[in-house]
Amino acid sequence: MTDRNRKQVDEIGHSAARKKTARDNPGPSPLRGVAVFGTIGWAIAVPTVAGAFLGLWLDRTRPQDFSWTIALILGGVVIGVAIAWAWIDREKSE
Repeated sequence: MTDRNRKQVDEIGHSAARKKTARDNPGPSPLRGVAVFGTIGWAIAVPTVAGAFLGLWLDRTRPQDFSWTIALILGGVVIGVAIAWAWIDREKSE
């Protein structure tokens, strides 16, 4: 086998190995970014909306000098951001 043939065989082998690695370890799907965005959005939205509904109920049943609704919306945002932050940190470490 000549040097030229050996070089071609090596290039073919290298190309085949690279293709096999790409096939065995596919990168993240483009839809994964959309899913992550949606998950983070829900992680923030659900506690915020729950806080709003609970605040509206408390404003009707237990009126105070302050607005329960505003306080619990802000609390829901803080809790949601903490949940989203923890989820992102967990995804980074995987």
